[in-house]
Amino acid sequence: MREIIFDTETTGLESKSDRVIEIGGIELINNFPTGRTLHLYINPGDRKVHPDALAVHGITDEFLKDKPSFGEVAQQIIEFFDGAKWIAHNATFDMGFMNAEFGRLGLPPVMSDQVIDTLAMARRKHPMGPNSLDALCRRYGIDNAHRTKHGALLDSELLAEVYIEMTGGRQTALGLMGNERSATVAEVDEVVAAVTGRPRPLTPRLTEAELEAHAAMVASLKDKAVWLKYRPAE
Repeated sequence: MREIIFDTETTGLESKSDRVIEIGGIELINNFPTGRTLHLYINPGDRKVHPDALAVHGITDEFLKDKPSFGEVAQQIIEFFDGAKWIAHNATFDMGFMNAEFGRLGLPPVMSDQVIDTLAMARRKHPMGPNSLDALCRRYGIDNAHRTKHGALLDSELLAEVYIEMTGGRQTALGLMGNERSATVAEVDEVVAAVTGRPRPLTPRLTEAELEAHAAMVASLKDKAVWLKYRPAE
């Protein structure tokens, strides 16, 4: 199964008027990262970055001036996501923007059955919350100390680890750690358990009459009785 964990950064909060200015994606196949990524900065045309959005992601109008338009990278995005599930945290927000961008180009929208929202997953799994990306990183012991501002690729990398934890746990997440950390049977410490006998036997629960009835039934079966295999040696 092929999935793309992705995130976007935008000029503001209104998908009908604001624009996508960054997209990052991480490819997973069968819940393992393949190493394939997508990371693009996008020129929003005449739409300026809102100061509140700038405070979140730090991407300036000046930085975006020489970047390609969405129309110039749309095919690259479509090819990267082709045949995969689109997975995002609060996917309604990201997909609203992506589908608005596709719509401006006359391209079909991504249908809801192709989208997985990890925020909805987290709310079902952890109904008491909190379920922000930072909170989930803390919950699952994922280091996000380097996340001082939002960034599409960095957030995608963190979300990929969170998603793997929510769907498979550390057994699968070992794939993110590189070959030197891959789990093998040889690396598992030997566990030795000491088994001791009971200090005194349990009190029998069968009555003498039940024991005699069972013995008679075994005798009637003769050599076919399976219980004869477990008869104490005389």
